Amino acid sequence: MNKFIRIDMTSLGVKIEETPEKYAGLGGRALTSSFVADEVKPTCHALGKNNKLIFAPGLLSGTSAPNSGRISVGAKSPLTGTIKESNSGGSFSQKMARMGIKALVIEGMPANDKFYVININMNSVTIDEAPPEILGGTGNYKAIEILSAKYGEKVGIAIAGPAGEYRLPTANISFKDPEGNIRSAGRGGLGAVMGSKKIKAIVIDDTGAGQVPIADLEKFRAASKVFAQALMSHPVSGQGLATYGTDVLINILNEAGGLPSYNFTAGRIDHNDNISGETLNATITDRGGDGKVSHGCHPGCIIKCSQWYPDKEGKYITSGFEYETIWALGADSGIKDLDDIAYIDRAMDDIGVDSIEIAVAVATAMDGGLLTWGDGKAVLDAVKQIAIPTPLGRILGGGTAVVGKVCGLYRVPVVKDQGIPAYDPRPVKGIGLTYATGTMGADHTSGYCIAGNILNVGAKIDPLKKDGQIEYARAMQIGTAAVDSTGMCLFVYFGIADSPDGYQALIDMINAQYGLSLTAADVDKLGESVLKTERAFNKAAGFTNAHDRLPEFFEYEPCPPHNVVWDFTPEEIDEVYNF
Repeated sequence: MNKFIRIDMTSLGVKIEETPEKYAGLGGRALTSSFVADEVKPTCHALGKNNKLIFAPGLLSGTSAPNSGRISVGAKSPLTGTIKESNSGGSFSQKMARMGIKALVIEGMPANDKFYVININMNSVTIDEAPPEILGGTGNYKAIEILSAKYGEKVGIAIAGPAGEYRLPTANISFKDPEGNIRSAGRGGLGAVMGSKKIKAIVIDDTGAGQVPIADLEKFRAASKVFAQALMSHPVSGQGLATYGTDVLINILNEAGGLPSYNFTAGRIDHNDNISGETLNATITDRGGDGKVSHGCHPGCIIKCSQWYPDKEGKYITSGFEYETIWALGADSGIKDLDDIAYIDRAMDDIGVDSIEIAVAVATAMDGGLLTWGDGKAVLDAVKQIAIPTPLGRILGGGTAVVGKVCGLYRVPVVKDQGIPAYDPRPVKGIGLTYATGTMGADHTSGYCIAGNILNVGAKIDPLKKDGQIEYARAMQIGTAAVDSTGMCLFVYFGIADSPDGYQALIDMINAQYGLSLTAADVDKLGESVLKTERAFNKAAGFTNAHDRLPEFFEYEPCPPHNVVWDFTPEEIDEVYNF
């Protein structure tokens, strides 16, 4: 990969240049965060002309390495005001890598009010006016269908839905998967940044592209085989996720008393069987038709934690039906019908909003009296209003913090204005440290301490006690920043945490591809450098360690059934970034 493509939306110009030397050895999150830190003014308005949006494949993207199909997208977040990297499945990353595109940068903004489609193929990069039939509230499913018919059925597509057109801070960037369905770079509102640049979609056609060059193909294949074996032999990545999807965690967290319920007032529900991964599996199996219990979100995925969820007649409703979405609607909002949750999930994908942020906002709206607890039909109607948008649609589309302010609440589960995901930080203390100190607001994927706190993968740390949590949260954030730079799915952690051979195989693949001799220590240094870069950007944007805190109510409201509170001191929290 050696091309750096810049799209200037002010002049509607295209510049293709050699990759700057500084970025030559970087990929994924390491590249996006380094670029944003270098070229985006930290104090700029995230929806103004000085923000920039960058797409970058990972170091291993486009190769035959298992689970290496993630695309990283970076910018300053309009939701949090911090630096942001969000990643997604689909085929976009692999196509970029095979075409030799190291990064795609979008900067500036047009003076007119037209929306555009960026069309990239092996021979040209053009900026086309967007077809009117994909604008003005048209859902992502229909828009992807129209764009695929216009540009080719096998093209990769990144698209900003109606929420992105309206620049709502919950807007995501959706990516076409191999079957034409939707995967999302969900968190942080990057779809709003794309909308502010007047980019409706990016279409990429890798017809005629060759293979990604690999310095030592024999060593790469050998390492890839060891890596795949490590993933498939682990009970979580090899069996559990493929069978029950990420929703396997509903019963696990409910039993642990760490499943946030009814806007974080308890850690357990009694209707868990209605929404569990086991029920998800049984429902898909019983209904047949379009249903698939296990499915990969991108070519080369061997974990296959995704699925196709059908209606009672067997017709496809949604895919990538994730634990976090099912938790927030099913436990945190009290919706007991899995079909209701599936239709809401589809609507959020179609509108192009972060299904975690919107669903946490829904629970907060219920707590504030805007919606009725457990009313799935009313929630579906309210979510669809985001695409219009009505006043209620704009409030929900503003995210959890906005809903809390509108409703006059102090119990608002956010960090840096981003909604807290599916694990209560009081009885699962390690993930609380990740939420508090993460560079991008509350985000479980930035340091997945659930592995050692709940699943006993890679470590075994009592989730109810503070012992060992600071060191663990630090190590998980460093490791995750490195993995996010490879183009690998987060779930490869299960294959490398308990397998030294699997971890070494990941490093060996990078070395074989680029002709390097990196060690595990080098990988740690990469992760540390990414976090330091992101922290420096945030500091320049006005953030201090005082922002690395959980909402105050966690400190004095015990979480049933364990009746524990968040009891880390500010000094202890600050130790996470002592490296």
